[in-house]
Amino acid sequence: MQAMVMTRVGEPLRLLEVDSPTPGPLDLLLRVRACAVCRTDLHIVDGDLPEPRMPLIPGHEIIAEVVARGDRVQTLEVGQRVGVPWLGSTCGSCPQCRAGRENLCDRARFTGYDIHGGFAEYAVADHRYAFPIPAAYDDLHAAPLLCAGLIGYRALRMAEDAGRLGLYGFGAAAHIIAQVAVHQGREVYAFTRPGDASAQAFARRLGATWAGASGATPPRELDAAILFAPVGSLVPEALRVVRKGGIVVCAGIHMSPIPEFAYSRLWGERVIRSVANLTRRDGEEFFTVAPRVPVRTEVESFPLHAANQALERLRDGRIDGAAVLRIAQE
Repeated sequence: MQAMVMTRVGEPLRLLEVDSPTPGPLDLLLRVRACAVCRTDLHIVDGDLPEPRMPLIPGHEIIAEVVARGDRVQTLEVGQRVGVPWLGSTCGSCPQCRAGRENLCDRARFTGYDIHGGFAEYAVADHRYAFPIPAAYDDLHAAPLLCAGLIGYRALRMAEDAGRLGLYGFGAAAHIIAQVAVHQGREVYAFTRPGDASAQAFARRLGATWAGASGATPPRELDAAILFAPVGSLVPEALRVVRKGGIVVCAGIHMSPIPEFAYSRLWGERVIRSVANLTRRDGEEFFTVAPRVPVRTEVESFPLHAANQALERLRDGRIDGAAVLRIAQE
């Protein structure tokens, strides 16, 4: 099969002919139809996340067709369309897993990091970590839901009942979760790179009450803010604009260092919390919620061989919505 392969950290992916994978007893063999390109992929390629499997096929927002099943798989059928997220497997027996916090399992393995991912014509995935995809979504528009949607949904839950919600970094995740938040009756305040009029207009089209630059002061004090941009200096900025008792949620897997800031920014029982990975429950809930909103994803598609171009556009902030690799025809 053809795959875009990471052979060295910090270098472009290479289009290679590699052996097709073989499923284990609990695995699905998948014909990949589309795979979204996530900022986490960028962090892996750039070396921000340590010790990925090498060589590595990245990609963890996979939409695929089941073409074969391991002999212990009984719940998904050949020909069924499924999505594969970042969380690829967990131990199932540690205290975190037993408490329903499998996202914090120390022995978790991740798609496109520990396990070869979806920047390829075929992939394998543990069937317990694959989700049926609602028929309302075609392949390209479903792909971003597998990480941007799921991590965004978990981050939104961490913001609790915030009525006025700030979103920092209006990209793939924010454009999905803004729609869910508006549907729930929340006011959305979108913060973008300074001067990014296109992203601000995009946010307003999706129902944002206000949109402005990341250092701006919104017209009303916020109940919570979610940081999708991996920029540590935004943490004290977000604390500045949330009310006493407000919440700042850091939704990225990687963030630049958080600078020193005055305790007064945190005082007043403000809370900073992070989001780590996702759980299967997040997936089950989100794929029930998304069609009801209905969430509409904005995508820009690229052929498999243009994965490096998609990563570069994402790095430069030149994607409105999500970048998606189209790999096989529906």
